[in-house]
Amino acid sequence: MNTHRAKQTRAILLGMATSMMLAASAWADTIRLAQNASPISGVTMVAKANGYFDEQGLDVEVLGFTSGRAALEAVIGGGAHIATTAEAPTTASAMSDTPIAFLARTQYSDLKTLTATDSGINSIEDLAGKRIGYTAGTGGEVYSIKLLEAAGLTREDVTMINLRPQEMAPAMSSGSIDAFNTWEPHVANAQSALGDSVSLIDTRGIYAETFNIITMQSYMNDSPEVLERFMTALLEAEAYILDNPQSAIAIIAEAASMPEEDLAATWDDYVYQVVLDQRTLDVLNAHAQWRIDSGNHAGPAELPDWSAYIFPQTLEAIAPDRVQISLD
Repeated sequence: MNTHRAKQTRAILLGMATSMMLAASAWADTIRLAQNASPISGVTMVAKANGYFDEQGLDVEVLGFTSGRAALEAVIGGGAHIATTAEAPTTASAMSDTPIAFLARTQYSDLKTLTATDSGINSIEDLAGKRIGYTAGTGGEVYSIKLLEAAGLTREDVTMINLRPQEMAPAMSSGSIDAFNTWEPHVANAQSALGDSVSLIDTRGIYAETFNIITMQSYMNDSPEVLERFMTALLEAEAYILDNPQSAIAIIAEAASMPEEDLAATWDDYVYQVVLDQRTLDVLNAHAQWRIDSGNHAGPAELPDWSAYIFPQTLEAIAPDRVQISLD
């Protein structure tokens, strides 16, 4: 965790706290936040639990969802104002020309491959001929393809089985699959449930999933100052996470309804940072390219013009150093 970055963030926040609070309405502005109920939403979870939204004059109602796709669909459908969501729903929306507004990345983490210890899989090359669980249409599918490429394999060399993340551990336990590719906390949950019968293989650096803050362009245009206060609360939460990891683990584990010890075991896999950077753009483009290659998209078979969907001005207004990409 970067203590220097946390100190810089606190200095920015202290410098603007007074003016932001004076500018806030005398009553709290209500925001409905569609939140994926897993540790990848850790920044918004801490902001809510620690009262940082309240300090910014925001009454944030958290609506829990089991996936980022469902959370974003709630925003697009008008049931919520802001979503925490991954790159897969984001690219689907952009490539169908849905007028979303991408405000910041708040987290990234590498996807993982868990294997049955009796499967004979000790490296990615050993995946040949095996039955691999994955979740179609998500970052898990992109990761699976890149994993096979890194091993010198193709989809034809393995049996790909489409499963929801929560179905993977039971499938492994029953012997229906030899390995599965997914994100936390599902890997940690499976390890806890299955013990020594499963093991990880080293796939670090293959593909990192991001988690992001997205609203609709209409809401962004109508409520710019409200969104600035929302993002200020997220920066405060990020600083708290960096400075107080043990307390943050407890807060996030409770919000995600998972054992604290399970989150602690994988804590270093989560990188919480409120930012717009090149990694953000690279992951979006990698996922969009997969959609083009696989035909899994609406509209033209071309990478989105991200300047039509990523809007740096909200973050730039409160923390210009966090905007580290050019969309020209």
